[in-house]
Amino acid sequence: MIDLIASCKQVTKLVLVIPLLVYSDHLLAADDSSTETSVGQTADIKLLILGDSLSAGYGLLQAQSWVSLLQNIWLDENRKVEVINAAISGETSDGGLARLPRLLNQHTPTHVLIELGGNDGLQGHNVTKLQENLSSMIELVKADGAVVYLQDMEIPTNYGRRYNQMFGDSFDQVAAQQAVTLIPFFMQEIALNDELMQRDGIHPNEKGQPLIAEFMHKQLTPLLFSNGK
Repeated sequence: MIDLIASCKQVTKLVLVIPLLVYSDHLLAADDSSTETSVGQTADIKLLILGDSLSAGYGLLQAQSWVSLLQNIWLDENRKVEVINAAISGETSDGGLARLPRLLNQHTPTHVLIELGGNDGLQGHNVTKLQENLSSMIELVKADGAVVYLQDMEIPTNYGRRYNQMFGDSFDQVAAQQAVTLIPFFMQEIALNDELMQRDGIHPNEKGQPLIAEFMHKQLTPLLFSNGK
């Protein structure tokens, strides 16, 4: 996905889909090899994060990733949340849709955050297919009885105004059609600051991760702990 942020100094609209999973005492993390890790045993909320390298902590230790940092914030607040990080570097909506049934069966999340679609945009995938995949993932989560959140995203303007517009609109349309909450793109400001980005110009570095964690904490906490749907 990663070329997505590379030119993020010129962005239009990119959207991310988010179904949330809840968190207990620890965090389940997926690295670039798609290995999920879970910590904690009892939780009121299980939050599953289905995403790409932006959520997988690409180029960093798992403990430095925004997902792990967010888990720690909730732990410090004595919140019984289990975070399952099933993000994989390079993941597309096709891959996420293929993996989702197993993840739902394995982890039985109460909430799911879908952070996918960026790599689809970077690879110029058909936006209609992207919308179908996002809708299918949301419907799978709903059928499983979990709450779903959709993450907004942005891609570089050099993909062409027409494609960028269609791509960005896809997330708004899916969120509206499926009646799910659309979370703002968490890289909006970070991608414009070189000091917060890795040398590849695509991924946030260790300085940017805490800012994403704080942003997502503000977005997700009211939803998770007020039974928001």
